[in-house]
Amino acid sequence: MAAFTGGEVYKAEFEPTAYLEYFKFGGGTLGDEFLTFVLKHYCKTFTSGAVTGHTLIDIGSGPTIYQLLSACESFKEIIASDYMDQNCQELLKWLKNEPGAFDWTPVVQHVCELEGDRNKWAEKEGKLRGAIKRVLKCDVHKSNPLDPVVLPPADCLVSSLCLEAACEDQSSYRAALRNISSLLKPGGHLVLSGDLGSSFYMVGPKKFSCLALTEEFLREALSATGFTAETVEVLSRADVAQHDICDFSGMYFIVARKN
Repeated sequence: MAAFTGGEVYKAEFEPTAYLEYFKFGGGTLGDEFLTFVLKHYCKTFTSGAVTGHTLIDIGSGPTIYQLLSACESFKEIIASDYMDQNCQELLKWLKNEPGAFDWTPVVQHVCELEGDRNKWAEKEGKLRGAIKRVLKCDVHKSNPLDPVVLPPADCLVSSLCLEAACEDQSSYRAALRNISSLLKPGGHLVLSGDLGSSFYMVGPKKFSCLALTEEFLREALSATGFTAETVEVLSRADVAQHDICDFSGMYFIVARKN
């Protein structure tokens, strides 16, 4: 098991452009496997009309947008957030369409194909850029993760590949769930996705720890922190190739409602 990499290590050593190598869709990376799984479920969740509203907060966006591409069809206002300045800066680079920003086109095209028209990718990018109103600092270990900013409770929270990286053990994971829950309206939805069974992942040459999650623990933690799981999708990996990069054994996608 990798030694826990806390916030200060992330601030000093996490390189967003190296992390984004996972998201060069179609390149045969581990990221392809993850994206194919989660994008299908994001599409189903946000285009079915089951999860809608005005405001969505993304907890721990990282330098990525894949988790918001279908959500921008159902929410007028999206707030992105991350613990690290370098991730916020990378995200802003894409939002402002600046030179050197990561090219999300293959991912956006794939989402548009899932939604029915691959050719609408440029329109989709414009829609998402218009929907993301703010990029805020976030720390899931604070009782108000967006402190010092105080926001009205949102209709939906999204969090992908965040809590398992930020939390050292199961009790801190439950505490982080309680903290982010404070940002959500009663009856609002939490959409969680990530890896199962992963103890580490590589970002370039740097190794970062991960809390190895199981479906059973996720169900228990959600129930213990005031959520009812409505959808739980799990995909186990038969192939353990590339375990030197990330040792995950599966993926999960959960839609839960705050009681």
